[in-house]
Amino acid sequence: MKKNNLIINGLTIMVFAMFGCSNPNQKKEEVRLITLNPGHFHAALVQKSMYEGVSPEVYVYAPEGDELDAHLRLIEKYNTSEEEPTSWKENVYKGADFLQKMLSEKKGNLVVLAGNNKEKTNYIAQSVQAGFNVLADKPMAIDAKGFDLLKSAFEDAKKKNVLLYDIMTERYEITNTLQKELFMMSDVFGELEKGSKDNPAIIKESVHHFFKNVSGAPLIRPAWYYDVDQLGNGLVDVTTHLVDLIQWTCFPEQVLSYQKDIKMNEAKRWATLITPSQFKKSTNKDSYPEFLKKDVKDSILSVYSNGEMNYTIKGVSAKVSVIWNYQAPEGTGDTHFSEIRGTKASLKIKQGKEQGFKPVLYIEPKQKDNMDYKKSLFDGFVKLAKKYPGVELKETSNGYEVIIPESYKLGHEAHFAEVTKKFLSYLKDGKLPEWEVPNMIAKYYTTTSALELAKTTEN
Repeated sequence: MKKNNLIINGLTIMVFAMFGCSNPNQKKEEVRLITLNPGHFHAALVQKSMYEGVSPEVYVYAPEGDELDAHLRLIEKYNTSEEEPTSWKENVYKGADFLQKMLSEKKGNLVVLAGNNKEKTNYIAQSVQAGFNVLADKPMAIDAKGFDLLKSAFEDAKKKNVLLYDIMTERYEITNTLQKELFMMSDVFGELEKGSKDNPAIIKESVHHFFKNVSGAPLIRPAWYYDVDQLGNGLVDVTTHLVDLIQWTCFPEQVLSYQKDIKMNEAKRWATLITPSQFKKSTNKDSYPEFLKKDVKDSILSVYSNGEMNYTIKGVSAKVSVIWNYQAPEGTGDTHFSEIRGTKASLKIKQGKEQGFKPVLYIEPKQKDNMDYKKSLFDGFVKLAKKYPGVELKETSNGYEVIIPESYKLGHEAHFAEVTKKFLSYLKDGKLPEWEVPNMIAKYYTTTSALELAKTTEN
C-alpha cells in the first residue's frame, strides 16, 4: 500500500509540473491566469470569455498607470456586459517590482502577455525559467537579439515541461480557414507554384490603423505604441500574422527549419507621418514624450510601421507587406489581401471597396470554362459544405466567390477566445503539436531577419 501511495503521489506531482504548478494540494484541473504588465488591449480580449477549467481568479502584476487602468476597465466592461457577462475577479499588484513579485509569489500557472514589446521577450524568458506556461501576444521577438533569447526560451520550456505559445488569431478568421481548406484540395487548387522574386506564388498584404474603435469605444494607444523600439518595426509586428498564415496554410503540419527552409531575398521599411493633433487624439497626450523626440522633425513624428519582405520558404517565393495609416475611412477598417497561386487555380482574399471592406474569398481557375475542373470544384464543395454547412459557390467574371454564412464571421475580438481554447487543450494534453515550436522559431527568424536586411540596405 505504501508503494502504491508513492506512485500516486508521484503521478500527482507530474500532473502539476505539466501546468507549471509547484503545489500538489491545489486543484489539479484548474488553470490560473496571471496577466503581466498589460499594455495592449489584446490582454483583456483573452478574458472576454470564460473557460472551462480556468479559475475566475486572475492575478495582475503591473506598474501603476493608464495602461493598467485601461485594462481593468475593459475587464469590468466584460464582467458587466448584458450579453454573456464574464465573472473574472482581478487581484492586482501595482509596483515597480511587479515582475519580481510575480515570479516569487507564483499565484498562477499561465502567464498572459500583451503589451510593450521592448521587454516582452525578457518577460517570456523569465516566466518560462520560473516554470510558468506562457500565452503571448505577437510579436514574441522584435529584433535579432530578441530572436536568440526566444530560441533559448523554447529550449527552457522543453526542459521545464511548460508550454510557450503565441496568439495567432488570424487562423480563425473564416476566409483564412477556408483558403487553407481549398489549398488542400488538389483537384481544386493543384500544386503550389514556385513563383519568383518578381512574381511571387504567395502574397500577403495588410493595412492597419493607429486610431480605431475597440469594443464600441475609441482605442487610446499608449505613447510607446508609436516608438518602434518598444512596439517593433512594421516588419516584425503585424507581419507575424502574415508569415504565420503562409506557413500554416501552405505547409500544413510540416516541421520547418529556419536554417534550411527560409531565405530572405529583399526587405525594406518606410515611415508613417503623424501630426501632433493625430498623436493627441490617439493617445490623449498633449505632447510627444522624450523617447519619441528622436523621431520628430518639424513637429511631425515618423513611425517605421510599414515594411515589405520578399523571401523563399522551402523554395517557394513569397511576398509580405504591411501598411499603417492613421485612420481608416468612415465605415471601413483594417484590410487584408491574400493570393496563393496553384497549378489549377489561384485562391484570393480581397477586402476592398468592392467587397464592402469585408474579407471575401475567391477561386480563380486557370481554365474557367473547363467542365472537368468545374465538376471537381463542385464535388469538392459538397465535401466542404459537410464540414462548414451553408458555404456555397457563386460564379463571377474571373471564377467563383465563396459565399460564407454570417454565423461564421465571428470578428477579430472573438478569435482570442478561439486561440485560448486551443491553447488550453494543448495544456490539457501536456504538449503542443510537433510542428508548432519549430515553426514559431522559423516565423520569428523570418520577421527579424527581414528587419536586419532592411536596415543594412537603407540609403
